[in-house]
Amino acid sequence: MRLTEKEMTAALTGVAKQVVAAQDKSVRKGKVSVDELWELMTRYQRYVVLNGLGDQVLPVLVALPDVEVAIGERPQYTDEQITEAVEAQLGDEGRLRRKMLLTARVALVRIALESIPPKADPEAFVVPDFL
Repeated sequence: MRLTEKEMTAALTGVAKQVVAAQDKSVRKGKVSVDELWELMTRYQRYVVLNGLGDQVLPVLVALPDVEVAIGERPQYTDEQITEAVEAQLGDEGRLRRKMLLTARVALVRIALESIPPKADPEAFVVPDFL
């Protein structure tokens, strides 16, 4: 299964929300939910976060192998598949920096895959009468 634009957008948004939540004290203390914080951000603030993460997550999502996904399920990948896709996207880095980047990006890709909505049944799609 290839990820659709909608699924990639949901994946990237899920990662962005988690990153913003990790950086915000009010979310960590439970005063504000992640979704409330996301809505409080301006469109430009959201863009900056999404743009910064897009270069790290989207190429890896594209590089993941095709897998069959049952209706109502999310795509499932092994840790080895994710790690291989991330390693293929890393440039020439020092050994320590490479290990740190690998660990961080694998974690981001896992969050992205968890944020993808379950696959919908294409036959359940109903065309409105007015179309």
